[in-house]
Amino acid sequence: MKVRELMNRRTAAILPTATFRQAAELLVLSQASDLCVVDASNRFLGIVSEGDLIRAAMPDFDELVASGQSHEQTIQMLIDTGRSLADQEVERLVITSPLTLAPSDPLMRAAAVMLDKMIRRLPVVEDGALVGTLSRADLVWGIMCLNSGRRG
Repeated sequence: MKVRELMNRRTAAILPTATFRQAAELLVLSQASDLCVVDASNRFLGIVSEGDLIRAAMPDFDELVASGQSHEQTIQMLIDTGRSLADQEVERLVITSPLTLAPSDPLMRAAAVMLDKMIRRLPVVEDGALVGTLSRADLVWGIMCLNSGRRG
């Protein structure tokens, strides 16, 4: 069985000029933990993860300890930092060399990579273009249901 048989062709993707706010909104709407970044021609550029967005908004830990701020003040600092970043473009956070799959890759390769690297979703790229994603859930569904003749 090949990746093309299980990949999701409807992917959560954004342009590198999208703002942090737009990325956060798409993460919520898609329930994804990362977004594929593409150019206007759907050429795959990389990934932005929810963790990258959180880390960008986090205050410096050493600064927090030195300041002696209360929990409430620390939370307010996090919110203020988030607000100040909201209109910045995500381009600076893009991971430009993530692991990817090809539609022709065997599912065993996808499973091995996901387990070995602890990755929940991989972009599927063909001839430089984003054509889908494959998640662990897609993989499990394929292994458990497709081969048994069930189709959901």
